[in-house]
Amino acid sequence: MRDFAAALGLVFAIEGILMAGFTEPMRKRMAQVAREDPNKLRGLGLGAALVGVAMVWASRALL
Repeated sequence: MRDFAAALGLVFAIEGILMAGFTEPMRKRMAQVAREDPNKLRGLGLGAALVGVAMVWASRALL
C-alpha cells in the first residue's frame, strides 16, 4: 500500500509540474482530448494501465 501511495503522489507531482509549467499547452490539449471518442480514450487508458502494470512487475521481478 505504501508503494501505491508513493506512485499516486508521483502522478500528482508530475501533473502539477506540467500544469504549472505548461498551462496554456495543457489547456489546449485537454480541450482536444475532451472532443475525442470515449471508446478511443478508454482503449488508450486501458493500454496505459497495462503498460504501467508491466513496468512495475518488471522492475520488481527483474531488478
